[in-house]
Amino acid sequence: MKKQLSRQMAFTTVSAAVLAFTACNKSPYPGYEMAENGVYAKFYTQDANGVKPKEGDVVKLSLIYKNSKDSVLFDSKNNNPTRTNFIEFPLTKSTFKGSFEDALSMMAVGDSASFKISADSVYLKTFRAKDLPPYIEKGSMLTFETKLEKVTAKEAVEKERKEEIEKQRAMAELRKNEEPKVLAKYLEDNKIKAKPTASGLYYIEKTKGKGPKPGKGSMVRVNYTGRLLDGSIFDTSDEAAAKQAGVFDARRPYEPIGFPLGEGQVVPGWDEGIALMNAGTKALLIIPSAIAYGEHGAGPIPPYSPLTFEVELVSFTPAK
Repeated sequence: MKKQLSRQMAFTTVSAAVLAFTACNKSPYPGYEMAENGVYAKFYTQDANGVKPKEGDVVKLSLIYKNSKDSVLFDSKNNNPTRTNFIEFPLTKSTFKGSFEDALSMMAVGDSASFKISADSVYLKTFRAKDLPPYIEKGSMLTFETKLEKVTAKEAVEKERKEEIEKQRAMAELRKNEEPKVLAKYLEDNKIKAKPTASGLYYIEKTKGKGPKPGKGSMVRVNYTGRLLDGSIFDTSDEAAAKQAGVFDARRPYEPIGFPLGEGQVVPGWDEGIALMNAGTKALLIIPSAIAYGEHGAGPIPPYSPLTFEVELVSFTPAK
């Protein structure tokens, strides 16, 4: 009697577990199972004992996601400025139950899978859009196809970031100490005898213009070519020079730049130098970093970089 009762209890327990598992994994999407975190998942490859990412870890993955019409909205092969097949980003806190963050937390390195995730929640909660875009049907699901290539622990990322910051600080300090020597050598090599102004600007006039000089607030129009002291061009208003230097950008116009003089819209060395020019004047400005881009640099300009600018004051309109 006891054995029969024991068998009956065991059968009941197993049956309940099977029913609970079936209910948990009941899915309206063939081939997909719903996990406890609300994600509908279909794994192609899965390592049950592999390394899974946690919040703050950096994940590297290939990713394609599509709308309910099967139109590709994103493909890491095509939408990647690094021109690799992958994207990398830190895994953030889940923005809703059944999110892509939840999906990634289920994966181990090397896993590949497909996930069905609420389009409304992705756009309105994760992307924080005000409204759904026209190509997203309300109440529909997005399909995410992904493979997890690598997980870098949060602690390792933070350590690497701190090391990189220290490296940049050391390099900046070295450049700061070397700048006076580098500038002095440039002046000597180019036989420049001009004396600097109080700010450190060297102004060498090449072609004399006519008429008055622009005052503060004048709207000036200037042609220019900017170089590092090694002669490499980092910016110019001359299209031919830009193409020759490999810095051409088809999205911008190549024409004189306009700005109000003396109002801080350009580096201090420019405001000072252009104010010394008549319309039609061409000059060379040698600008130390203190009145250029300073300790931070800008884009291709490293920290503590003295610069040269060939400038032409094309015209100006006096301030009213």
